[in-house]
Amino acid sequence: MPMPVEFDKTELDGVLVVKTGIARDERGFFSETYSKKVWAESGLAEIFVQDNLSKSAKGTLRGLHYQILPAGMGKLIRCVRGAVFDVAVDLRRGSPTFGRWAGCTLSEGNGLSLWVPVGFAHGFLALEDETLVHYKCSAHHSPAHERSLSYRCPKVGIAWPIAPGNVSKKDREAPELGQAEFNFTYRV
Repeated sequence: MPMPVEFDKTELDGVLVVKTGIARDERGFFSETYSKKVWAESGLAEIFVQDNLSKSAKGTLRGLHYQILPAGMGKLIRCVRGAVFDVAVDLRRGSPTFGRWAGCTLSEGNGLSLWVPVGFAHGFLALEDETLVHYKCSAHHSPAHERSLSYRCPKVGIAWPIAPGNVSKKDREAPELGQAEFNFTYRV
């Protein structure tokens, strides 16, 4: 029997907090984290072509990453061990929320996921050691289309809950919003 799924809107049109059903008993728990049929019936009919898994120490920041068109990539992110503060930044020209961010804590305990569609930069900050993050992607990785946005851009102003302490050279040197390359357009 399919488990229920709920999509809660965020302040950024298209970015959703996903709540999937969890059945708990003395053995532990079971959760159907994705079902193409159930999700399509609930309004999200995205097709996923690649799954990624990352392991991070507390304080590791990964992002803010995106792929420009025609290789735009949506991501469905879930923390399967530990906890992360997960963030999306609107990069769609003409959007009423252009340059704004939305974030939430994803953890092993809360079982939430975040849907970040094409047109947004995405990143996360590990809040615990040994954190595992799994994400489903709607496009294949394309190095030629890969871009980054500075996680510390003052125009975006992300309020990270702890100071990022382990950041790659690529992410430390990522451009701010005014210099970043993106080609997304907001569609009503």
